[in-house]
Amino acid sequence: MWYAIIASDKDDSLAARMEARPAHLERLQSLRDQGRLLTAGPLPRADTEEPGSAGYRGSVIIAEFASLREARRWADTDPYLKAGVYEQIDISPYKQVY
Repeated sequence: MWYAIIASDKDDSLAARMEARPAHLERLQSLRDQGRLLTAGPLPRADTEEPGSAGYRGSVIIAEFASLREARRWADTDPYLKAGVYEQIDISPYKQVY
């Protein structure tokens, strides 16, 4: 089943985000290689694709997992969480219509 993982960044976490980004992207690439990643990307704080020093307010990942529990386990080991970027992670089943 698909799950939407919506994470909220802590304030002033841009430097930590940039440092942990390669490891974060590596995990997403692994899901993509397995055919389990629908989409993923950051949520800019400014109304622009490249927010610069404004940074990001979070991330959205929609990926396939066997269960909500497995999705939670995967999210709980994200490098952004370990680096102190994420303040909160919400996970919900997701039904793709289009």
